[in-house]
Amino acid sequence: MFEQTRAFSGFSVDDIPAARRFYGETLGLRVSEDHGMLTLHIAGDRDTLIYPKPDHTPAAFTILNFPVDDIESAVDELAARGVEFEKYDFVDAKGIARETGPLIAWFRDPAGNILSVIQGG
Repeated sequence: MFEQTRAFSGFSVDDIPAARRFYGETLGLRVSEDHGMLTLHIAGDRDTLIYPKPDHTPAAFTILNFPVDDIESAVDELAARGVEFEKYDFVDAKGIARETGPLIAWFRDPAGNILSVIQGG
């Protein structure tokens, strides 16, 4: 039934203007707005919908992973743009998990949703 459909994902935020600034300006993604909702135009033709939800509760899991070639540079650049990385007991001073799996660092959007930069991917 759905083998030919172009499915897409979405998630909620409680402040569309703040999300537009964060995703568009801080992260540098191309965004568009229509009917009070944002679309993130992500490379590879993978648009993601962001919709307003007044009683939004942040996701307790990673909702978007951004693969990068050099996690050190990505973390440094995002930190310079004001992004704060999560400080778990298994990450280094920069917020990068290095012990198991690929190098990864988590951060939050203005609505509290969890995102990551991941080396490779």
